[in-house]
This record gives sequence, C-alpha cells and structure tokens, in this order.
Amino acid sequence: MSDDYEADYAYGAEYGTSDVGASDGASRDGRRGAERVFAAFPPARGRGFATSWWGLAWLKALEDTALDGQQLKEGRRLAREGRVGAVSVRPGRITAVVRDRDGTAYRSDVLLQQLGAGAWDRFLDMAVDRAGHIAALLDREMPPHLVEDAAGAGVELLPGIGDLEPECTCGTWDHCPHSGALCYQVARLLDEDPFVLLLMRGREERQLLDELQGRSAARAVRAGGDGAREAAGGAEREVHGVPAAEAFAAAGILPPLPTPPPAPAEPGLGPALDTATAPAPGVDPAALEVLAADSAVRAHRMLLDALAPGHGGQPLPVELTPRQDAVRLAADARPDPRIGGRLAAGSGRPAADLDAAVRAWRYGGVAALAVLDEEWTPDPEDLARARARLGEAWEAGERPGLRANGRARWTVAGADFQLRLDRNGRWWPYRKQRGRWVPAGPADDDPAGALAGADGGTADTAV
Repeated sequence: MSDDYEADYAYGAEYGTSDVGASDGASRDGRRGAERVFAAFPPARGRGFATSWWGLAWLKALEDTALDGQQLKEGRRLAREGRVGAVSVRPGRITAVVRDRDGTAYRSDVLLQQLGAGAWDRFLDMAVDRAGHIAALLDREMPPHLVEDAAGAGVELLPGIGDLEPECTCGTWDHCPHSGALCYQVARLLDEDPFVLLLMRGREERQLLDELQGRSAARAVRAGGDGAREAAGGAEREVHGVPAAEAFAAAGILPPLPTPPPAPAEPGLGPALDTATAPAPGVDPAALEVLAADSAVRAHRMLLDALAPGHGGQPLPVELTPRQDAVRLAADARPDPRIGGRLAAGSGRPAADLDAAVRAWRYGGVAALAVLDEEWTPDPEDLARARARLGEAWEAGERPGLRANGRARWTVAGADFQLRLDRNGRWWPYRKQRGRWVPAGPADDDPAGALAGADGGTADTAV
C-alpha cells in the first residue's frame, strides 16, 4: 500500500469514506460542506440494486455506456456482496474503498464532469419556468421528467458515453471491478436521495434550493403583481410538459416508473396555526385549522374510493351547494361552538337549526337533509300508496294512531314522534325536542321499521 493510499485510507477511516467502522444501513449520512458521506450498504443478495426511478435510470445509463461489460459484471458482483465501503460524494467525484474477495482493499474514485456556470443557469431557468419542477425541487423531490426537460435546455444530468472516468489504486486504466462496484452502489444512493446526482454535477442541495428561491422571487418581482395576474388569467397560456405521444414513444427506453405507494391508513394531521405571530386582519387561524383538517380527511376518502375495485363504474358524487357543504363540514369536523356559529351563519341557519341539520346529515347525507328542509305534498296516487303502506306495516291492533298533515308527514298521536315520507318512497323517523322536530334515525322502506329504529328509547313505547 503506497504512502498516498495510506493517507487516503486514513482519511476514509476518519470521515467515513472507507469501510472501517462503517455501519450497516444507508439512512445515515455525514456532511462536510459540499461533501456527503454515506455509510456502507449491507449485501444486496436476492434484490436489485435500485428500486426508485432515479436509481434505475442511473443503472441504465451506466450499463448502456460501459465499454467493458465483463468488468462491470464483476463490479456488480462485488457490490452485491457488500464489499463497497462508505461512499463519499463530492462535486465531480465519488470515492469509496472496495475490497476484493481475498480482502485486498483498493481506493476507487469515479469522476463525473461538473456542469459549468452556463449549464446551471439554463437548468435553473428551466426549473423556474415550470411551476411543477420548482415546486417539487423546493419540496426536496426530483420529478423524473426533470431529465428530459433539462436535456431540452442542453443540460445532461445522467452520464453519457465517456462521462464516468475511473481512477483506482489497482492500476487498471479503464473501469475495473472496483470502480464498477462503486458505480452500482451509487444507484442505491439515488434511491435514498436523488439530489446526490446534482451534487456530483456540482451543486450542493442547499445552494441549489437557495438559487431557485432567489431566481423565482426575482422573476415574480419583475413580472409585477398585476401583470402576473393578467397573464395567469389570459386565454392563451404557455403549456409545459412532455406531449403524451413522445412519452409513450420513449416508454421502451426509459426505466419503468415505480409501483405507486399504498394508500395511507389514515388522513394526515392538519397544521397547528396557534403561533406567537398575530394573524393578518380577517384571518381566523382556528377556522383555517378546521378547513385544513377537513381537506385532509376528504382527500384520504377520495383516494380510498379511487383505489377501490369498480370505482370507474360508480356514479359521480353529488355536487353540494354551499348551504349543504356547511352542514357536511359541521357534521364531519365537529368544530367548537364558535366555529359552529360561523358555519350556521354561512349556511343561513340559526344555531339550533344547524344542530338538526347535522343530525340529518349523519343519518343520510343529502337525502336526509332534503327531508328536513323541504315540505312537499304527494299527488293523490303517491298519497294513496303511502296510506296503504301505513295500513300494512303493523299487525292488527298494533298500529299507532297517526295524524296526517297533508304534507307527507304523519305524527304519532299522544307521542312526540313523526314519520316523514321522502320523494323516493322511504320513511324517516323524527321526534320532537324542545318544541322542534329533529331527525331521529335513518330511513327505512318500512314505516314500522323506521319508527321502531328511532333514537330516544321511547319510539317502541309510543307505538
């Protein structure tokens, strides 16, 4: 082992670029300025080297541009056996200590040309031009279409033929098994964090995000508020993205997209807006928290519905009016009385009426709400069918006394219960509470069943 190599190896042992003392697993990485150091990976027996789009794209670029397939194949075997130590990633260079099967250790470096200032300018301009890219990057995500759009701006992110220049203390002039093993390990790093590729090309993540934010803010200032709004509302807008025909044609040469992740078991938690900073005038943080939490619940429900078998054959959901949606929000979110009062005002109902509407919603949604709010008079044919149904619902001598009011409502004589008929021929139980009729249970095709299922514990007695 040469003096230079001993120094390099000592550096690796201290800072993690050798496999001395490296821990299993790759979730931990060290940072030294523009350098990131990833702990050694365990062996990859029985699994591929990459699962993410970026990891697979790196492998495809590596294998498509390799000059010596046999050396690369041997490197893949070393990487699979876990013989690559911790990996140091710096602009233009990746480094690791790789051990042969006999235990001999070699320092291996792979150099990748950094992008010049002009290329980075084009890349940043491209990202700022596309709202989806800048939003994803600022959220620490790397969308796959970034490669195609960057190439359209003259910036190649993935390596091409001759872009990966190996250096190894084993003395091989081209890719040796050790540098090949290091390249394969990079695919697993990209699984963990695609920003590693941008670091190799010359931009550390924080620097890149700062430049994106600065460039985006400067562009917004130049555009001006009114001009930007007019442009956004114009009839003609510049369309970004990849035409569907091009994406379909490239399907055979691009790595496959990863399997969609499973749906989360429950909705995400809404933000907490109770901070020391006073809200802007007219902004109610508590109301915003309710809306955010409700949005998370609805989004989760929509996702589960979309993933359910047969979803495509289901009818479209009924679009709620603002008055109906206020009731739905009060029923689902169960807000505190102050927010409930705002919902009542927004729905055009007194607070007591909102409580009754919430009960109706929980029993039957839009249909139950219509029964609460609407009064309708059945035509003679519908009324005759309803009377016949009431006459058949009970055994002889068990039918309660029912008083009709002519508007599809029958009140139980001597009891605070009522049956209401909806336009679809279903019966809804109601009971009188503090002088007003409120929903008391779900609908039933059988009026006796509806009345027996009324809450309050006295419906059966009344009958």
